Amino acid sequence: MLQQTGPASPIQQQFPIRIHELLDEEKTSIAIRTMRWSEGVYCTRCNSKNVRKNGTSNRSPFLQRYKCNECNKRFDDLSGIIFSGSHHSVCVWITLIYFVGLNLSNCQIAAELDLTEKVAQDMTTSVRKAIYAKKSQPVLSGTAECDEAYIVAGHKGHPDAVQRKNRKGRRRRLKGAPGRSTLAKEKPPVLGIAQRGGDIALFMLPDVRIATIEPIIRSVIAFGTNVNTDEYSIYNRLGEWGYIHKSVNHAIGEYARDEDGDGHHEIHVNTVEGFWSLLRSWLRPPCVRIVVACGGCLTRLPRREGKRSVASLPSLRGSRRGRARRCVWQPHPRPTAEGQKDFP
Repeated sequence: MLQQTGPASPIQQQFPIRIHELLDEEKTSIAIRTMRWSEGVYCTRCNSKNVRKNGTSNRSPFLQRYKCNECNKRFDDLSGIIFSGSHHSVCVWITLIYFVGLNLSNCQIAAELDLTEKVAQDMTTSVRKAIYAKKSQPVLSGTAECDEAYIVAGHKGHPDAVQRKNRKGRRRRLKGAPGRSTLAKEKPPVLGIAQRGGDIALFMLPDVRIATIEPIIRSVIAFGTNVNTDEYSIYNRLGEWGYIHKSVNHAIGEYARDEDGDGHHEIHVNTVEGFWSLLRSWLRPPCVRIVVACGGCLTRLPRREGKRSVASLPSLRGSRRGRARRCVWQPHPRPTAEGQKDFP
């Protein structure tokens, strides 16, 4: 295993044992081999099952190597998957996949696994691309909702000026121009199509035009589906494309409408609007501090209250999108015999 040079990080000072070091590499390799060759070992080049064992891999003694008797191709348990060609152990990869599932930032993953931010970025990108390649495109039906959001992307601030000053880019972006934007202006539109009680499909668009969204809507939404949108004019041709189009006018304060008189306001786009609020909350830095109680109880306090907590304890620095978390102790009240609250 490669050893990290330089001074130890605050996380390393608090926890000298890393999580991936607690995993058994032999058992992890056996588990990967079992899942990879569940239907028998086959050649990664010609798909022939006429293969034989050919010793162990050079990168790990727990990885089996094979040789194809048809095309003489040599491969091992990790050939053809995202673990192939990496000098990091399978324990590091499995732990990284677990952290990706927890929505940890690349900076925090790098700190936890003793990686550089560039390496963590490349590894998490390969994991996400593999997940996206396995997922098939959904076909939405029933009642669907369409809406668009504008997400800031690209450089933050002025990259040329940052490069001349030889410093890192700003963590908080400069205020952009109001109104609808495009990908060329580093604020691309994202089209969201949500099925009520079903899947949601997201598409980053270069611009918001009828010619851009028409092939996407036709391929994602089934013909004859009820489609609810807002008053944006790009959705006016949904009826011509074979959909039952209903819209609400946000400009006049209409967000839901009852058309059949049953008291249920079924015409709305609140499903996809609620998804945008979750997406933006996930993209922005956290607004809370994690507070760890010594009794094993985890509590979240607002950042303002976290500053008033006990700050004399050593802080555990981990970053999410560049901001550090402070781990402090906030004692919980204990009821006394008289029914009053007592603090330890």
